Amino acid sequence: MRALLCERLGGPDDLVLAEVPEPEPQAGEVIVGVSAAALNFFDTLIIAGRYQFKPALPFSPGGECCGRILALGAGVEGWQVGERVAAYTGWGAARERVAVPALRLARVPDAVTDEQAAGLTITYGTALHALKDRARVRAGETLAVLGAAGGTGLAAVEIGRALGATVIACASSPEKLAVAQEHGASLLLDYAAQDLRGGLKELTGGAGVDVVLDPVGGELAEPALRAIAWAGRYLVVGFAGGEIPKIALNLALLKGCDIQGVFWGAFAERDPQANAANQEWLFARTAEGALSARVHAEYPLEQGAEALQVIARREATGKVLLRP
Repeated sequence: MRALLCERLGGPDDLVLAEVPEPEPQAGEVIVGVSAAALNFFDTLIIAGRYQFKPALPFSPGGECCGRILALGAGVEGWQVGERVAAYTGWGAARERVAVPALRLARVPDAVTDEQAAGLTITYGTALHALKDRARVRAGETLAVLGAAGGTGLAAVEIGRALGATVIACASSPEKLAVAQEHGASLLLDYAAQDLRGGLKELTGGAGVDVVLDPVGGELAEPALRAIAWAGRYLVVGFAGGEIPKIALNLALLKGCDIQGVFWGAFAERDPQANAANQEWLFARTAEGALSARVHAEYPLEQGAEALQVIARREATGKVLLRP
């Protein structure tokens, strides 16, 4: 079968398309025939050896996918060959067939397309865990989402709206803000043209925002934290801006606020039942039309490098998919 492989650490152009052996299910695993695999920003890091997980070479990028179960390993119960599922692989989904632990599967409702299902697990799972489990967002609160048109950002916009928050979309261009507005943002802030701290203060009548979700980091982190309300919650999701910021902790003291880390992958492994409940909520809301799981673009497997370049340049508004 065909697979997109990282045979040496580097950039997207170092990936190769190769023939690899068919996977065999081990105990507790299923084989999924991949109809669509979703790429995420962390894929650009993992192929460069700059992510917290460092799989042995060679490996395929792609942390999530949708497809049908082709085979069951020993001890797998509650699943049947032919069922349509979404799977969290961590890496390895950019191939035609992949072995996945059964605990990492979610059933896909008929009303949810393969394209939607392929990209719901990680970014939407991260956003829901951040907003529901960590920040405990309440209806009527204000939520500022940085990088609001990216994968995690757009998911947070939609989930924040579904939880009843007033969502302030923060992005680097009017075009990206327009996408966020289409998906539920009530207020918009272009931080390439406007001061982030001042803009957030102005949009909240000087009170500051109750919750900041930040998948960008870099130079945006401190002004966003300075714009937080008393007893607010600052969610550290990632560093798509490239730089891990160093925050003066006196800001947390002065604001009486919480700085909360959001590590969805560890949460999913440590509390699989809670994650499964979150996944069920996400798929149900998508089936109802409350969440869109927007797709930016789809690429064939052989154009995997081009697909990852779109993410690396932060051009994607929604999910980028590979179609084996």
